[in-house]
Amino acid sequence: MSLIHIQNLNKHFKVLNRREGIGGAFRDLFSGSYRTVKAVDDISFDIEAGEIVGYIGPNGAGKSTTIKMMTGILKPSGGTLQVNGLMPYNNRIKQAQIMGVVFGQRTQLWWDLPVIESFKILREIYKVDQKMFDRHMGMFDELVGLKTLYSQQVRTLSLGQRMLCDIAASFLHNPQVVFLDEPTIGLDISVKAKIRSLIKTLNAERNTTIILTTHDLGDVEALCQRIIIIDKGKILYDGDIKRVTALFGAYRTLKLQIDNYADSTLQSLQEKLTEHFGADNGCTIAQTEEFWTDVTFDQARTPLSDVLGQVMANFRVSDVRIVEISMESVVQQVYDGALR
Repeated sequence: MSLIHIQNLNKHFKVLNRREGIGGAFRDLFSGSYRTVKAVDDISFDIEAGEIVGYIGPNGAGKSTTIKMMTGILKPSGGTLQVNGLMPYNNRIKQAQIMGVVFGQRTQLWWDLPVIESFKILREIYKVDQKMFDRHMGMFDELVGLKTLYSQQVRTLSLGQRMLCDIAASFLHNPQVVFLDEPTIGLDISVKAKIRSLIKTLNAERNTTIILTTHDLGDVEALCQRIIIIDKGKILYDGDIKRVTALFGAYRTLKLQIDNYADSTLQSLQEKLTEHFGADNGCTIAQTEEFWTDVTFDQARTPLSDVLGQVMANFRVSDVRIVEISMESVVQQVYDGALR
């Protein structure tokens, strides 16, 4: 049997239709007008022991809701959910012994205590014997030099140092499955590399199943063999990551600051690119931030140098940045049938 088995899983929330203003807020006290939000809508998949699975999608797609159901925090509205043969919501204490969780914006360490004291408290909570505790701490120190942080208060750690400690803490009791929610958010390249190396090593040596949710496609590409894409509560894709990287690895977003930007600039830019490269040029244009215009394109069809050359030849550009394709763009491409 699969370590994680999900069949036709649903999670629906009943949300009040709120009105504006003070008068609206008062009327809402007696209102019976509700709508149903389908945060997770009839999803199914199985995850085997030892897999590292990327569970990705834009904000509000249903990723965190799914993880909260798998960890027992939320009760499903319907369907089947089993982790290690048990329903997490009905067996929270027992299931906690086989799970580890890391949320990128929260910590399970004690804010005012030195790092090592937090690890000792977790050792007592999870009933980890001293021999295993010493062996695990030695491994963490060997992999990422954790010992240098033992005497520091958690609140004095940098974001990267805290994430290293939180990930180590999630593996302390040798869980069967670890849920990592945005583990590298806001971190620099060197710390990301350390965290990726730590995750890969722990997975290889302990056969730990890892569910990774992230907006960083670099994390997914570096760690996962399988990827599940979810949006609006539904699974869009579940399969080999090679298909996704083969398609989206060539995509880039060219961020431009165009002088004298006007309402007609986007349309004019689209017309210039279509005129030069043809209607099927694979370029999409949008203004995503104030003063910045994004041109997303497939380098396999339209080389970066050619796109940039056309932009510079027709517009006055004061600044340029090149970034990887965003998660929202990946989902949009999947919606448009790219993986078919």
